Amino acid sequence: MTRPPEERRLSCSEAIRLAAARLAATSDTPRLDAELLMAHSLGISREALLLGGERATPAAFSALVNRRAQHEPVAYITGTRAFWTIELAVAPGVLIPRPDSETLIEAAVAHFGAAGPATVLDLGTGSGALLLAALAEWPAATGTGVDRSPAALAIAAGNAVTLGMSGRARFVEGGWNAAPGLFDLILCNPPYIRDDAALPRDVAGYEPASALFAGPDGLDDYRRLAPIIAGSLPEAGIACLELGAGQAPAVAALMGAAGLAATTRDDLSGHARCLIVSRARN
Repeated sequence: MTRPPEERRLSCSEAIRLAAARLAATSDTPRLDAELLMAHSLGISREALLLGGERATPAAFSALVNRRAQHEPVAYITGTRAFWTIELAVAPGVLIPRPDSETLIEAAVAHFGAAGPATVLDLGTGSGALLLAALAEWPAATGTGVDRSPAALAIAAGNAVTLGMSGRARFVEGGWNAAPGLFDLILCNPPYIRDDAALPRDVAGYEPASALFAGPDGLDDYRRLAPIIAGSLPEAGIACLELGAGQAPAVAALMGAAGLAATTRDDLSGHARCLIVSRARN
């Protein structure tokens, strides 16, 4: 539904209030969504919006709210997503980075400290979120991002350029085994959702199925990854794998069968979100 012209003369704060009320049926974070859309329509950051004075609502804001009301993800509407300490360009065709995935970077920081890994491998890099977050954390590190999707790799490479990391990050098109060799840190957010799982409209209707679904039990890609990770970790290296709810025991068993040891790290909600994998000690 198109908003009436008079709404365009509302102050930003009033327009945000009305938009948040409208989006309450669509989103778990309607106020945040409205603020992000307003900041985007103004061409400023959300922080600048919140700290600045009142402004007139731009005409473009109504159309952005209409799109969100149809369940289009905010990140696809604005074309950006904050992750760890960096800002990333995102678009349909790549998975939208989520705060839960930052648990993998937290686990890597806890393991390596300030010294960091020398080499990083990001399997299924998508927008480049995990790889570029790691390279931002450790300026001396270099890394490789692997993905089957040429569109995703183009977005990841563009993010590396924008962040000034193109000389430290390379991107390879292919499957899980497309970058042979040893890497101090392997990061991976693989597809892990059961094929028959019901997903929110924001996800099912917009994000790429190839980055979401992984067979009848959601474990197909972990099965493929286990031997590849076992052959890619040096003695002191670790792999940090994102997990779906309740998957830690099954994925740890798959890694164990490949000669790897595994522990978990919880996300902010207390769920085992990251499996930390290393070479098993005899």
